[in-house]
Amino acid sequence: MSLGYIGSLMVRLEMPWVSNLKEKRALVRPVVERLKARFPLTVARLDGLNAHDWEIIGVVTVSNDRQWVEETLQLAADFIAAQGEYRVTEEVRGIVPFEDVLDE
Repeated sequence: MSLGYIGSLMVRLEMPWVSNLKEKRALVRPVVERLKARFPLTVARLDGLNAHDWEIIGVVTVSNDRQWVEETLQLAADFIAAQGEYRVTEEVRGIVPFEDVLDE
């Protein structure tokens, strides 16, 4: 049995109809802030910050209960998909035991 689990979620958002960075930030930033406020997650805008038509958001959570981590990542993915005027084109999840990370 593991001490705990680290869960991660990477989501690629695409919005080809957006024509500038200011407009894209107005779509993405509120979702990131609401995720942080609503769920026990750490959230970051990871890539595409200087692109006007796509962005990658990363989400991480930690718990001693693997099922809780899975459910929380699913809730976060559903929340992201339902919130913004963008398309979720890629979603990658991973859960690793603490021990796997500490050994590296």
